[in-house]
Amino acid sequence: TMGTRLGVTCTDGPFWAEHRNFVTRHLRQAGYGRQPMQLQIQNELNELTGIIRDLKEEPVWPGSLLPTSVINVLWTFTTGSRIPRNDERLTRLLQLLQSRSKAFDMSGGILSQLPWLRHVAPEWTGYNLLKRFNKELNEFFMITIDKHHLDYSEDKCNDDLIYAYIKEMKEHKEDPSTTFTNLQLTMIILDIFIAGSQTTSVTIDLAFMMMVLKPEIQRKMQEEIDQNLQPDELPQQIDRTNLPYTEAFLLEVQRFFHIVPVSGPRRTLDKCTLGGYQIPKNTTILMGLRTVHMDAEHWGDPENFRPERFLDADNKICNTERLTPFGLGRRRCLGESLARSCMFMFVVGILQKFSLHNAEGSEEPQLKLLPGITLSPKPYKVVFRKR
Repeated sequence: TMGTRLGVTCTDGPFWAEHRNFVTRHLRQAGYGRQPMQLQIQNELNELTGIIRDLKEEPVWPGSLLPTSVINVLWTFTTGSRIPRNDERLTRLLQLLQSRSKAFDMSGGILSQLPWLRHVAPEWTGYNLLKRFNKELNEFFMITIDKHHLDYSEDKCNDDLIYAYIKEMKEHKEDPSTTFTNLQLTMIILDIFIAGSQTTSVTIDLAFMMMVLKPEIQRKMQEEIDQNLQPDELPQQIDRTNLPYTEAFLLEVQRFFHIVPVSGPRRTLDKCTLGGYQIPKNTTILMGLRTVHMDAEHWGDPENFRPERFLDADNKICNTERLTPFGLGRRRCLGESLARSCMFMFVVGILQKFSLHNAEGSEEPQLKLLPGITLSPKPYKVVFRKR
C-alpha cells in the first residue's frame, strides 16, 4: 500500500477493525461462504471442465486455466458481475496481479527494513516498480468503481461490495475524519484479490501437479469420489465429510508447499518478550510458516508427501492444529472461505471427469517453487484424459 496504511492486510487498530468488519459483513450479505458462493464456484467449474474437454487431450499447464476461474468468483462478489474469459480486461488484471506477486515477497524486502532508501534508490529497491503496478491496478479498479458511482441507488447496496462501500461513503460524507474513500476501496479490493485469487489458483495448480507425480494418490481419490458422487453430480461443500482422503490430500498440499512462506506483517502494540527475546513496541513481526509446516518434531517426516498424516484410525480428519496456511486469530486470511471451497470443489469436479497424466515428452514437474509473495510451480504440461 505504498506506506499509506490503507486496505486491510497492512493496517491495524480501530481503522483495521472498522474496515475488516465492513468487508466480512458485506461479503457475507452477498453470499460469501454460503450457497450463492457455492453456485458461483459450480458455474466456474462447469466452464473449466468444458474448456478442458475441448482441449481433447492436448497438453496444457493447469496454471494457465485456473486463475481466471478463481478470480471470477471474487470479481462477482466485488463488482456484481463476472468478466468473460476472453475479455482483455481480465487478461490485464491477471498480468498485473501475477507481476506484482513475483516482484516482491511478503516481507517487502529491503524497503521494509530501510524505507528511506526509496528516496535514494527508488529504481534499485523496486519502489518505482511497485508504484507502477499500484498505479495501474488503481486505475483498473477505478473504472468499475466510477461506473458503480454513476449507477448507484440505495436498493443496490447489498448487490456487491462496491455498492455497499459507496453507501458507507455517502453516509459518512459530512464527516471530515471519514476513512471511507475511493482510494481505501481500491486498496481493499487489491487485498481481497491478492489474498483470495493467487493463493487459491496456485494451490489447485500444485494439487494437480502432485496428482501427476503421485498417480497412486490420484487413483485413491478417484475411488473415494466415485463411491460418493454420481459422475454428473456437481460437488458441494457438504461432500467434504464423505471425502476424507481427498480433504487430507488438500491439507497435505498446503502443508508441504506452504506457498505463502511468510505470513502477513504484524506489529507489536507494546514491548513484549517472545521466545526469550525482548521485542520493542512497533516492531514488525513476520511468522515463518515453513518452520511450522516442516517441523520434524511435530510431523515426524515433513519432507514426505503423505496425506494419511491428517487421518485418524476412523478415517476422520485430524492433526490440523499446526497447519496454518491462512494464519491465526482475528487476522486470518479474508479469502479463507473462498479458497477452501474452490480447492475442494475444483479438484473433486475435475477428478470426477478426468485423469491427469504427464504430457509425453515433457519434463516431469518440479517440486522446487518459483519465488514471490506467493510461491508458484514452474510451468509444466499435463494431459487431462476423459474418464
